[in-house]
Amino acid sequence: MREFAEIWSYLASGPLVWLTLTLVAYVVADTLSAATGRSPWANPVLIAVILLALTLWGTGTPYPVYFEGAQFVHFLLGPATVALAVPLYQQGRRLRRALLPVLAGLAVGSVVAVVSALWIAAALGVDGEVLAALAPKSTTAPVAIGIAESLGGSPTLAAVLVLLTGIVGAVMVTPLFNALGITDWRARGLAVGVAAHGIGTARAFQVHPTAGAFAGIGMGLNAILTALLAPLALRLFL
Repeated sequence: MREFAEIWSYLASGPLVWLTLTLVAYVVADTLSAATGRSPWANPVLIAVILLALTLWGTGTPYPVYFEGAQFVHFLLGPATVALAVPLYQQGRRLRRALLPVLAGLAVGSVVAVVSALWIAAALGVDGEVLAALAPKSTTAPVAIGIAESLGGSPTLAAVLVLLTGIVGAVMVTPLFNALGITDWRARGLAVGVAAHGIGTARAFQVHPTAGAFAGIGMGLNAILTALLAPLALRLFL
């Protein structure tokens, strides 16, 4: 046991081990998700988060130590977000035909996502830095962190809230849309992209390519709109 502890201490001091463990955790999680037929309850991001959290807890590793090694994955969030311009371009013709419904859904979704979160949190006595971190929770992580920092919120807390929002959204959307009888893949994709950003978009691509493309559109446009709305909405609750 002592020898293992010494070996682990040596390995954990290098950043490569945490990057490797992050990738391994996701591969395991994705394999489990595939084994369940891509059930919404077996979300690979959720499973990977649980596996990594248990690893950090079991080894007594502080989060900053882990993040130092796995930050390359964080860096890739930016290019991955920009790459969603590809499905946006591919679906350009269909987007133009449904431009007004898309803009209406985007406006309502963005406003509700920001204002409802701030209103509920303020009603529960939350204020200041936490409210600022909560406002951009439905945007993708790089954008949310930037918005939170500009509003005086905690970027770390913003990242956690974004992750929770995405996971909850990705788990709930398929059974919720099925229960509501919503069958239009464009509407389903746009809704999940606006509400649950990148994690929801990944889920939408698993379900249907059109849903995934419109989820990417919703995520990208919502990031822009939230950057404009969040500062205005936050003033109402401070």
